[in-house]
Amino acid sequence: MGSSKSKLQISNSNVLKEARQGGSSQIMAAPISLFMVGDVMLGRGIDMILEHCNNPILYESNGLDARDYVSLAETQTGPLPDRSERPVDYVWGDAIQTLKEKKPDLRIINLETSVTTSDTPWPMKGIHYRMHPQNINVIQSADVDCCILANNHVADWGFPGLLETLDTLENAGIKFAGAGRSSSEAKSPAVFHMATADTRVLVFAAGHSSSGVPDSWRARRDNEGVNILEFYEASRAVNKLKEQIENYKRDGDIIVLSVHWGGNWGWNIDSSFVKFAHKAIDEAGVHVIHGHSSHHVKGIEVHNGRLVIYGCGDFLNDYEGITGHEGYRSDLALMYFADINPETGVLAGLRMVPTQIKHMRVNKAEEEGIQWLVKTMSKECKKFGCDVKRVNDEIHLVF
Repeated sequence: MGSSKSKLQISNSNVLKEARQGGSSQIMAAPISLFMVGDVMLGRGIDMILEHCNNPILYESNGLDARDYVSLAETQTGPLPDRSERPVDYVWGDAIQTLKEKKPDLRIINLETSVTTSDTPWPMKGIHYRMHPQNINVIQSADVDCCILANNHVADWGFPGLLETLDTLENAGIKFAGAGRSSSEAKSPAVFHMATADTRVLVFAAGHSSSGVPDSWRARRDNEGVNILEFYEASRAVNKLKEQIENYKRDGDIIVLSVHWGGNWGWNIDSSFVKFAHKAIDEAGVHVIHGHSSHHVKGIEVHNGRLVIYGCGDFLNDYEGITGHEGYRSDLALMYFADINPETGVLAGLRMVPTQIKHMRVNKAEEEGIQWLVKTMSKECKKFGCDVKRVNDEIHLVF
């Protein structure tokens, strides 16, 4: 291959790359490419535009039914294409081509809806999301590997709705984390064997009360529910997390923790979240923290070489035409592509692709939206000693 001073780097994560380190050339495994996004809300209004849809009845204080969210979107951005012109992957829009180009090793989304035909909503809860189980092919059409279920909408239609969600995902061959038929299952990770490296990726997930996950949803030893972690006492919470991880971890595993935390709006990140994130990395062995809940993007930190995304924002929702909080730009989001060293779990690079929700689908962000995201992410990431730079129509993390 020529002299030992040569450096061969091939971006395709399915090969090895040779790099000069420590004065000698050695073969290093290519990084593992993780694709992550925030809230994917396929229920309610989105469900109404899919091939199969539930009864549109809702139990919201505003009196709307699910079809009214479609009308709001069409009033805002114009009529949707006819149903005959909407393929199964319609809602993913431009994201499908981006995924084909990037070829990530693992695709992780926060699935923020129940997947059920249950007609019994959770009592005293103001908003209820559900997607018809026969629309599971929508998730399959994006080749999603892992659905995070530790959020505040997965049991909107009761525990029967949660159980149907679990069954539907299992039958479709889609792994999940953060909820289960027992506390043991809810705490267990989704396990992925990487073909590109001799390692596994374990995806754990947990919800936090600050995101609106009711404590009554907490999974018990013999009852279904959500894996809930409280970390106002960071040391105690990390000890619990460490115990969960050590029950499954082998030497060489890459650990991803997906956590639903914080309120819907606001740039401030609670100091207890930061403390927990640091301890989870330093003491529990977490390599990547995939945070979500806020309806808008938040800052990113690299702590001791490990990636912490504090808020991914809403990747897909039915909020078009709903007014309020416009300054947070909940229509804009990012597709996060993280390259992780499989030997150390250290972040090698993070590329983000700007997107915009329009016509109830994911679109490439327009120039104005890209500029807003660059400016906003720069401001928010600087709080954690990082920055971003624009590279063509992508945003890259500088750390």
